[in-house]
Amino acid sequence: MKAWKVLTTTAVATMFVLSGCGASEEAAKPQTETKQEQATETKTEASKPETNKVDAAAYTSAVKELVGLVKKEEEDKTPVEWDKAKKLYDEKLKQHLQMLDGEYEEKVNEQLTAALEAGKSGQMPASVTGQVVDKLLQKTALLTMRYEFKQANDGFDKKEEAKQAVAAAKEVYEGILKGTMEKRDTAYETQLVSTIDTGFAEMSGAIDKGDNLAYNLGKQMVDKTLMKGFYLASGGEKGYAYKIEKGVKEGEKPEKLKIMQAEGWAFFQSVQGYVVKHDQASADYINQQFDLANDPKNIKGDEIHAAYVRSLSATAKHEYDESFENWGKDKAVITSLEGALFLDMIKTDLPKVLGDEAKANKLLEQAQQHLEAAKAKDKQKAEAIFKEMKQSLDKLTAYGK
Repeated sequence: MKAWKVLTTTAVATMFVLSGCGASEEAAKPQTETKQEQATETKTEASKPETNKVDAAAYTSAVKELVGLVKKEEEDKTPVEWDKAKKLYDEKLKQHLQMLDGEYEEKVNEQLTAALEAGKSGQMPASVTGQVVDKLLQKTALLTMRYEFKQANDGFDKKEEAKQAVAAAKEVYEGILKGTMEKRDTAYETQLVSTIDTGFAEMSGAIDKGDNLAYNLGKQMVDKTLMKGFYLASGGEKGYAYKIEKGVKEGEKPEKLKIMQAEGWAFFQSVQGYVVKHDQASADYINQQFDLANDPKNIKGDEIHAAYVRSLSATAKHEYDESFENWGKDKAVITSLEGALFLDMIKTDLPKVLGDEAKANKLLEQAQQHLEAAKAKDKQKAEAIFKEMKQSLDKLTAYGK
């Protein structure tokens, strides 16, 4: 059995307790664990340790250094210095990631530690390990940004401290994630980078004005646009699911296919925390297909893409439910925007799923109208709009079934 077949999603999270003989059976099981809400507003200040200050510059530098050690170009046959990489991780990143895991009920530290051990032992090719480490570190960047956004929100009245937290988040974004967003903009002709820049500008302006709602709307714009970039990289029409299927047909080398599979899986990890709560079956399917124990020949781009569409639209529906449950509060506006942003993630997919461009544009217009109604606290109007949206949302959540 190939070494990489020991790397199931479960194996990564449990330090490779599975032997190679059990990997294929494990891949057939649902492998996505339901997480509690990642929205950080529900955590209290009292539950947060006082020492969790993030040095954005040091963290960003350490991430870049580790990626530089383990991520090799295909033609680069220089051995990876695994001991050096592990030492760097343990000394400069581990404590921070353990904090994030506790804050967001994640297992990224275990996953990264296991991946580094697998690379060192030869259980997984270095080229595959490098991609797993790189993309999981991108997830930690997203979580770090969320953590900083929470610090700014919790101390919103202290303008300078709030601004410093947002600046730290922006430093992490520009140092680690901006390149990934730029690649998606080039591939899809989207405007992820400019949208994120706008979100950061709105957050800073809101802090100056003391407008907490505007701050949170800007935060959602940044957060969900990053998630859109990860979706496009993994399950979009130019993402790794389709690239793998194309590679199989063209006789691509097995290791190259596994590299792409690792990237698809690791990018999904930054999305699954939301979607698993609202469509676990689709989330499990995506995880199973990208799981390295799965034969790349089994991967079908259309099926993974459809699972993404279902899970993201199911999440959008949930956000609208949350909006009505919190009507009259700021959260009603925030969750209405989140619903619109989850629909925007699949904007280019809407015409195909709904039937034509006009129906797609209509749904996006209705999402904007719902947001305006939420801002105006006009519940009757919002309910009428959502009633019109529901048929399209139901079609999206059933796509590909």
